Amino acid sequence: MNVITHSGKFHADDVLAYALLRHFHPLRNQMALTRTRDPQIIERADIVFDVGGIYDPTSGRFDHHQNEYTGPLSSAGMVLAWLIESNWIDTELGQRLHHDIVEYVDDVDNGRVEERANVPCFSRMVSLFTASANTLIEFDQQFHKAVSIASGIIEGVEAKYNLDKQAKQFVLTAMNGPREFSNIIEFPQYLSWKGTYYAHGGETHPTEFVMYPTMYETWQVSAIPPTIDSFAQKRSFPESWAGLRDEELSAVTGTASIFCHKNRFIAVFKTKKDAIDAMKHFGLIVSST
Repeated sequence: MNVITHSGKFHADDVLAYALLRHFHPLRNQMALTRTRDPQIIERADIVFDVGGIYDPTSGRFDHHQNEYTGPLSSAGMVLAWLIESNWIDTELGQRLHHDIVEYVDDVDNGRVEERANVPCFSRMVSLFTASANTLIEFDQQFHKAVSIASGIIEGVEAKYNLDKQAKQFVLTAMNGPREFSNIIEFPQYLSWKGTYYAHGGETHPTEFVMYPTMYETWQVSAIPPTIDSFAQKRSFPESWAGLRDEELSAVTGTASIFCHKNRFIAVFKTKKDAIDAMKHFGLIVSST
């Protein structure tokens, strides 16, 4: 499958468009990319993005520079929309990709959002890959390096989406079912819980802490923020725990304790019993009775 984009300097939208194709298109393993502005080569291609002056998904054309196109998309948004419409990306995952990265790239590329010099956003990071290129070959080499980074981000968004999806029922059951303590949610392992929690009334839910066993065979307790984007806590750990570790923290809590963040939103204990006993001793637990 012959895939074409323009040669020379590149931007975040064409990098992201190709990364999306390479990740989700069913013939991704048969794709051969050529970066060119030769009209004859472009005309013969199976897929063309960010060059060619045509937006026609039915013929695999995804350019947004022509006067005839007045929509909000860049080549990245065009390709994503096509992959969703073709059922090659789950609709909800497509919406997550659009929200987390593609919409911003569309906005920057079309001038609706201006990059900030001190914010390492995706579009700005991609532009840095062009800094060391001076020839067409060098731009091609740097393009593929940037695509590799974009592919990693797409994989991460997809992995996070899958974790959220798997965790949803666990979180809802923990929120709505019986709990050992009314202000603590316990999970069998770390779960991506915040999205579901706040989408289902987490701000007003009586729980104040989340606890679960870690990969290090310890137990972590996290204080729940009042809102999904807040750095505050509904209820913080005691000031006397702040920033302490190991023996120092254990001497204060009275149990085998490992760490408490100086901002008092994470505490780690040797066992679940250690965590519960320490929290009971400091009045952090509300009985379910």
